[in-house]
Amino acid sequence: MLVPLLLGATTVVAALVVEREVSPIEVGKDAPENAGAAVLHPFVSFSIEFSSFPDFAGNLSEPNDFSNQLLENLADLQGVKPYIRVGGNTQDLALYDPNLKTSINGTVVPSLSTDYPSIIYIGDSYFESYATWPGTKFSHGFNLGKNGTTGMKTLLATVPLACRALKDGKLAYWELGNEPDLFVDYPARPADWNEKSYVDEWLSKTRIIKRQLQKSCPELVTEKDYRYIAPSFAGLTNSLDPLKTWQAGLNDDRNIGLNSMHNYIGGADEPGVTLARTLMNHTSTVHSVAQHVNLSRVLNEQDLARDVPYILGETNSLYHQGKPGLSNSFGAALWGVDFNLYCASQSIRRTHMHQGTNYRYASWQPVQTNKATIGTKAPYYGNIMVAAMLKGGDDSENEDDNSQVQVVNLPMPHETEAAYAAYVDGNLARIAVINMQEYNCTNIEESSSHRPSASYAFRLSDISARSLSVQRLMANGSDAITGISWDGWSYNYELERGAPVRLANVTIGEKLDVDSRGEVEVKVPYSSAVILSLD
Repeated sequence: MLVPLLLGATTVVAALVVEREVSPIEVGKDAPENAGAAVLHPFVSFSIEFSSFPDFAGNLSEPNDFSNQLLENLADLQGVKPYIRVGGNTQDLALYDPNLKTSINGTVVPSLSTDYPSIIYIGDSYFESYATWPGTKFSHGFNLGKNGTTGMKTLLATVPLACRALKDGKLAYWELGNEPDLFVDYPARPADWNEKSYVDEWLSKTRIIKRQLQKSCPELVTEKDYRYIAPSFAGLTNSLDPLKTWQAGLNDDRNIGLNSMHNYIGGADEPGVTLARTLMNHTSTVHSVAQHVNLSRVLNEQDLARDVPYILGETNSLYHQGKPGLSNSFGAALWGVDFNLYCASQSIRRTHMHQGTNYRYASWQPVQTNKATIGTKAPYYGNIMVAAMLKGGDDSENEDDNSQVQVVNLPMPHETEAAYAAYVDGNLARIAVINMQEYNCTNIEESSSHRPSASYAFRLSDISARSLSVQRLMANGSDAITGISWDGWSYNYELERGAPVRLANVTIGEKLDVDSRGEVEVKVPYSSAVILSLD
């Protein structure tokens, strides 16, 4: 059977339906007990490399309106602009220079990294970047890596600069240190530096920060505003154990607002990393997230972080800034949909997808460089679909008043597919299906005109809807890096500098009938995804 479907922004072909037995999956009207905890709004958020932040945001004289537009697009879908965590490796390299006339002066040391500067100085104007995205909240990362007199001078000097920049509703959280569980490896700390050493230092320096805030921005030293994301560890098996860290008194001052950990699905340089085995693979995602689910459970059982939501404060596909052909492909966008929705289904309350100038896994390149072209990248379209799936009610306006959105993982028979149900205030609102069966457009013979698809059926118990609306995430294949659309929309820089543009050659307004048994069936082409919404 041939089904007319769009297979990209410029091509319409036919999809060959792969015949298989389709058993309807039961999806109830009310949120089941195994639903994830209500997500934090905004769920879709970003982490931006400290040294790249001026590129992404610009400054007062030249704000980066392209970046701001992309954030506005997400706000239109999920109700709130993404929270921005400004941090990463370079936050622990940045030293303050009061005489610096530019926002940042960075020197790349190729033996250490070619992706970001390893010698960094920031000036007063660095903090202008916090004023360029209206309605956005930020987490600012203070340098913990640099110890001694130089590090303390930078900490004391930057607290007043950061707090003044983040007054008037811009502050989300503070952060002190990025991935301190790797400090021994750098080495930024001696080999005998342990969990107690870290906690003692963290408590001492956060108390110094608080005293500086009381001098410069006393209005931010309230129980509501004076909060941290911590411990911001790279993983669960490095030199510092996160469980032992909490046991050692990390939250003795009761100022940790979010339990932040980092996660990458794999490494860009690891042997055997592919789209099919690593990214477009639900089993890989389940295994990666499981460690966080287990840690969160143990922390709750030991009453160490029962009221502290668990988030991924920095995450993306492949660490070491991604791999060309994988992290920048449409397959990575599909991975991003599956990964983020699975996190939500497992009570990981928010994710910050990490970004950086010239990074291969970036959702967008904010400026033109000799390494990368300014523009919207494939992973951004995955961010868009996740935001659409996690939208609250019609009155969603901010993170405090937004509707409760919960996600349920709907188990599928194959590791190349995933499905989820989203409940708003306890009521079924949407179903997402991601078909991650690899389909590479660059390997297709020119004579080929048929793209396989698979059928998925759902039985909607006790739901009166007679039809569901359909929105599709499409490209010409999993290896495509251009020609991507969401529900017929393009967010490309080349069209309207990131503003949504409805593509004339994309079919929209698709509807699916719900039969008398309450069943609905949808066909999803290989390497594509879909959301079904109750009308």
